[in-house]
Amino acid sequence: MRQITLSQAVNEAIAEEMRRDPKIFLIGEDVAEAGTPFKVLSGLVEEFGTERVIDTPISEPGFMGMAVGAAMTGSRPIVDLMFGDFLFLVMDQLCNQAAKTHYMSGGKLKVPLVLRTNLGATRRSAAQHSQSLHALVAHIPGLKVALPSSAYEAKGLLKTAIRDDNPVVIFEDKLMYNDKAPVPEEEYLLPFGQAAVLREGRDVTLVATSSMVQVCQKAAELLETQGISAEVIDPRTIVPLDEDTIVGSAKKTGRAVVVDEGHQSYGVTAEIAARIADKAFYHLDAPVQRIGAMDVPVPFSPALEDLTVPTPETVAERAQQLCKGEI
Repeated sequence: MRQITLSQAVNEAIAEEMRRDPKIFLIGEDVAEAGTPFKVLSGLVEEFGTERVIDTPISEPGFMGMAVGAAMTGSRPIVDLMFGDFLFLVMDQLCNQAAKTHYMSGGKLKVPLVLRTNLGATRRSAAQHSQSLHALVAHIPGLKVALPSSAYEAKGLLKTAIRDDNPVVIFEDKLMYNDKAPVPEEEYLLPFGQAAVLREGRDVTLVATSSMVQVCQKAAELLETQGISAEVIDPRTIVPLDEDTIVGSAKKTGRAVVVDEGHQSYGVTAEIAARIADKAFYHLDAPVQRIGAMDVPVPFSPALEDLTVPTPETVAERAQQLCKGEI
């Protein structure tokens, strides 16, 4: 199977869906000639023209509002939000309008909109361009939230998101755009709410989102040298969440560590850990552990920034302590 980058996978997914459905259009800052700062969308304007690949002024509330209105009236917009940190600028349009329209209209209206944005630190972009804010929108009923962990996941989940009649927010890790993975040439979609068990194990379950999947896979390799067998699970979507697969794995291994790059307090690690504790309590041999980003603004200093996010070593150490009964 061919290997392509996550950036190419996203580009392919959008191009294939725009060819399939003329109601789809792409809107955002620098999405046309510039192809976004990460060059993910390069070439799309040449194929689809400026009527379907639309550059906007620097006004996130404005173009997000336009996209919500377009979705309500028959179009299927893909909104490109340059950095996930800019979510705060579109929260009313996304959380008060898009998320609630279907409910408030008694099911008469729908908002088939995709908001593409990113997350992740360690890119040396400082406190306002390095946050992982997926827990914010996962808290809002009416929104679906996807977190691809590879090029394969990115293409399959994005195509599913574009075809969904509900608003979907999909977060891509900005450090992974050049990472390659096997991606089929034939069409495929990945269903929401269906986790992937990437590695079978018997001693501890590692549940990881986005780029933390790679962190946990490396941690599992470190643990294997210590005679500890780790199971690695990628939820793929946190809304909807595949609770059955996650809880089932925790019941099997008796131990669980949840890893996410969002801030640890009040975040994704807390939610998933709570569900494991609720549903697998009598099967657990130790408390569920959580590892997230430090509860500090992301530093610009490389030495400090690298300390704020989970690493394979910190995950492996926590899992080892868990399995040895030291926690």
